[in-house]
Amino acid sequence: MEKKPLVLEIDLSLGLQDATPQDPLTALRARNTPRLSHIISGLRHAAGDDEVVALIMHLTPMIKAAEADELAIALRSFRDAGKKVIAWSESFGELGPGTLPYYLATVADEIWMQPSGTLGLQGIGLEVATIRGVLDKIGAEPQIGQRQEYKTAAEMYTATEISEPNREMTGRMCASITEQVINATAQARLLTPEQVAEAMSVAPLAAEDALQRNLIDHLGYRDDVYRSVRDSYGGRDDDEQEEPQLRLLFAHRYARSLPKQAVSMAKRRRSPIIAVVNVNGAIVTGRGHGQLPTQRPQAGSDLVAAALRSAADNDSVRAVVLRVDSPGGSYVASDAIRDAVLRVKKSGRPVIVSMGALAASGGYFVSMAADRIVALPSTLTGSIGVLGGKVVIKETLTKIGVTREAIGSRSATMFSSDRRFADDEWARVEGWLDAVYEDFTQKAADDRGLDYADLEAVARGRVWTGADAKERGLVDELGGLRTAVELACRRVGTDVDHVRVQQFPQLPMLARFKPAESTESLADAVISGPPPGLLETLTTALGVQQAGVLSLPWRFRFS
Repeated sequence: MEKKPLVLEIDLSLGLQDATPQDPLTALRARNTPRLSHIISGLRHAAGDDEVVALIMHLTPMIKAAEADELAIALRSFRDAGKKVIAWSESFGELGPGTLPYYLATVADEIWMQPSGTLGLQGIGLEVATIRGVLDKIGAEPQIGQRQEYKTAAEMYTATEISEPNREMTGRMCASITEQVINATAQARLLTPEQVAEAMSVAPLAAEDALQRNLIDHLGYRDDVYRSVRDSYGGRDDDEQEEPQLRLLFAHRYARSLPKQAVSMAKRRRSPIIAVVNVNGAIVTGRGHGQLPTQRPQAGSDLVAAALRSAADNDSVRAVVLRVDSPGGSYVASDAIRDAVLRVKKSGRPVIVSMGALAASGGYFVSMAADRIVALPSTLTGSIGVLGGKVVIKETLTKIGVTREAIGSRSATMFSSDRRFADDEWARVEGWLDAVYEDFTQKAADDRGLDYADLEAVARGRVWTGADAKERGLVDELGGLRTAVELACRRVGTDVDHVRVQQFPQLPMLARFKPAESTESLADAVISGPPPGLLETLTTALGVQQAGVLSLPWRFRFS
């Protein structure tokens, strides 16, 4: 019996996750959210499958710039294999920004939009919030130092408006990603960059206007898109037919649906492994808290180091891909992870970093010792700098009737939020910031093989896009996770089709609930700390940073 044509689907309204959480409860909650790596793997296999004829992608405003970059790479390879890609959306932004989903849509052969939709191709903007005005009103006084002028996360507390270095840095980040969007759109839609820029200047565009400008191909609804695909590949699915003439399957489910390979499982188990270790979220010492649905993830240095150790101790592991998606955090925790990376390299296994949306400050610190660094064009990275201090809230507490007294030596209460730093204490804080900045910058220069002066010129706390970072020697190649895996395979002299790519540590779900026997048992590498307290939950919701001195102003929001 002849099989019906297979059409894959990507529905971005389901959301995306970069990696399966190791914490078992969090993993259970996230089981219905597609993994980006599963979609990419499905597309790679589907490119060589004659039964797969096309892919339909539903786009929503939820997509991030780095996710769009990563998917675009995979979709281009899928198209190059002769498969058709159809993108559709109810609206690319409903009278609002829709640049990123449209940027991804330009990879497709056809772009559909509802007649009632709008095309919000408005470019990229960043919103940077400061709370100094609020602090002044409630009697709170920030005492925070930064190294250097571009380490502007401190401005959230210290400034009522952003500084010129901050404005320069964020302006360049927006311009870098907007340039990528303009060039990609012009190439895909057979337009000039000037035509795309002109459309941006008058966006959002009504559906008919977008159609006339050749920015979209068809106006129609969801069922119109699917009817068009059925007409092309499977005959009409109307009342005269008893069953559909083609099959639909999510791309992230496709790989699991493939028939078992002829290669025996025993031989499969003997094939070499490329281990993927994730640094996902704010970098903290210890294990990091267990992630609640409303909480951002944390990368505990104990767990990341244990995962790297387990990969280095596994004889089947030939190389490690460190997948970093982090705004930074603790200097000490970042240094501990960097040390674990160096120990993997000493075991004879190359380490390749794959940067996601963010790999800045502490996120760059844990990356810089790798053999090679791969970033997406829109990755935010760099931010080689440091900040530290405290917010004095004595007057705030007095206003609401709270009396608090710090008892102990002067040294013991140095970081109390009840009093200002004394002059000699502030001098010690400043000296510590200088030492951390010097250490960070020197290690970065050593790891990247650059002179200190050359590295320091692109450090100073400045955030770069992946595209700009490559030009300045902070990263080696532009690409996604697949690029990093292929590079790891080349380093160890093996073919990418003959390896297993596994997230580490690899532990069955039920085994994750069992207690660990020691700090070096595999189960210990997946046991996160307790969930956050109420204060941390509230401050995180307000955007107040707590992660540490190597932090990015990560309440950035692209629009």
